[in-house]
Amino acid sequence: MDSHVRSLLSTADPETEFVDQIALFAALLCGCIVLGHLLENSRWLNQSITALLIGLATGCVILLTSGGKSSRILEFKQEFFFIYLLPPIIFNAGFQVKKKQFFRNFMTITSFGVIGTLISFAIISFGAMRLFPILDIGYLELKDYLALGAIFSATDSVCTLQVLNQEETPLLYSLVFGEGVVNDATSVVLFNAITKFDLSDMNFYIALDFTANFLKLFALSTVLGVFVGLLCAFIIRTLYFGRHSTDREVALMMLMAYLSYITAEVFGLSGILTVFFCGIVMSHYAWHNVTHKSQVTTKHTFATMSYIAEVFIFLYVGMDSLDVEKWRFINDSPGKSIWASVILLVLIMVGRVAFILPLSCISNFILKRRDGNEEIGMKQQITVWWAGLMRGAVSIALAYKKFTGSGQTIQPANALLITSTITVVLFSTVVFGLLTKPLIRKLLPQSSQTEPSSPTTSSMPLLGNGHDDDDPENGNHGRPLTTKSSLKMLLNSPTSTVHYFWRKFDDGWMRPIFGGSGFVSNATGTRDMNVIH
Repeated sequence: MDSHVRSLLSTADPETEFVDQIALFAALLCGCIVLGHLLENSRWLNQSITALLIGLATGCVILLTSGGKSSRILEFKQEFFFIYLLPPIIFNAGFQVKKKQFFRNFMTITSFGVIGTLISFAIISFGAMRLFPILDIGYLELKDYLALGAIFSATDSVCTLQVLNQEETPLLYSLVFGEGVVNDATSVVLFNAITKFDLSDMNFYIALDFTANFLKLFALSTVLGVFVGLLCAFIIRTLYFGRHSTDREVALMMLMAYLSYITAEVFGLSGILTVFFCGIVMSHYAWHNVTHKSQVTTKHTFATMSYIAEVFIFLYVGMDSLDVEKWRFINDSPGKSIWASVILLVLIMVGRVAFILPLSCISNFILKRRDGNEEIGMKQQITVWWAGLMRGAVSIALAYKKFTGSGQTIQPANALLITSTITVVLFSTVVFGLLTKPLIRKLLPQSSQTEPSSPTTSSMPLLGNGHDDDDPENGNHGRPLTTKSSLKMLLNSPTSTVHYFWRKFDDGWMRPIFGGSGFVSNATGTRDMNVIH
């Protein structure tokens, strides 16, 4: 009988220990939120740095109390990050993006987020391929170097966005925010294409096939996200969910958003890109079909889930950076890890410069000449360059996915790459993050006159003078194009022309079917006045 009781107690101990770990981690999350709020107006710190520092401090305490055996409360599983933490972050980025302003600057944002990411990827991969063999860190395949390029092409512009004021610098804010979300999607798609493709015998035809596979992955992932977003809008508009239950509306939007991500992963597509475009489409159509209570609830629910996921990742990275298992492999040669980190940081900086300056000049020449848009000045270019130097959640998750197995590092070379990734993320987030506020205030003094608004909760437009020139309520859909041929207007003013014809198609075909701003809501029976979003 006693042995039976002891066996029951022993089986219950792991569960009790797990509950204790969850409780402690939840308490740390609460501490991060509270301290982040208290330090919100700090000259140096921000939420990401606060979570990292708390994670480091907690890791030190655990390391000491465990006798140097462990520094973590919970064991890292890269699947957990990709399945549960990254989707709400990326979806909220797409859901919160101000579509009119995003697509007005679409050419510049796309050039930075896609072309710029590819340029940065090429420079980082090529530089690592040439310089890492000098360090003699071990055998790495071509796929490993390309994966490094994709991993360190993923930026984290949260620190800069927390400082910028979108009322004072609307174009700059739009560029930094837009490039950040497009960059994340591009980096993940590129990473997935690399890991799933055989690059052992690279030649022209394999490179061409890889490019075609990357473009197909990008296109199919986008189409799937748009399809799920439209399906959600059609269901909500047709079945009158809001007349019966606000909870059902909110639940359906949340589950459909997550379904888009999981479906993409099932079919081998990019779930990150899919859920990003699903968020854009949902905010453009489905969000306007629900009741006002559901609009408020969904907006803040998605923002809250994204916020908690980001804090969770930075807190865990802080603790995991002290993991003995990873550092044990490089115990004999810590200098290799340090030099690898230095090389990666330099390549990141060079990669940013290599596309920010030329693409900004091209954008200034084309858009200013044709559309009369605001020019991207040198101080703004420096700010955009600085905003993309920091590395965060996406880089960490991709590195763990590539160079670890089942949460543990397998090879010494992989361990060195993991420790180098952690070092780069810690250094860039803490050091560059601490310098962000003083730098922005030095470059853009006007941005410090008023408090910057949160990028996830603000309802102010990112461009323009505080109102939308093509709001369907006032009947203005852009500058008139009747005096010249469509082709000539497309050549002279491409952004405005594409936007004009899209609005005609959207108002004539899409909104009557899927709903949207300015159309009668089946849920409320009244015209949506777009008072929140």
